[in-house]
Amino acid sequence: MDNNTQQPGFDPSNPYNQQYPTPQQPYNANAQWPPMKLSDWVVTNLLLLIPIANIVLIFMWAFGSNVNPSKKSYFQCTLIFMAIGIFLGIIVGIAAGGLMFAIMSNM
Repeated sequence: MDNNTQQPGFDPSNPYNQQYPTPQQPYNANAQWPPMKLSDWVVTNLLLLIPIANIVLIFMWAFGSNVNPSKKSYFQCTLIFMAIGIFLGIIVGIAAGGLMFAIMSNM
């Protein structure tokens, strides 16, 4: 007896199934993670109101291994925007400092 006949979804009358048996269910990489509910996001945002802990939680959720993929992607995006904001803030601060220096030196 051929090994293909023991797999689910095998139809011996179909010649294509002898080489390529069809699985009963398609592969779903996110099967263990249901979509996050509104209450999950409310709790997440309430936890982010805690000073110092919010920074730790953002990094845990962005780089943790046992995190819902949608939450992980959201906080990775959050870190990217935080980095852009910090970079732009430094640039604006340097420009403002240079402007203030120029104004003060002319007085």
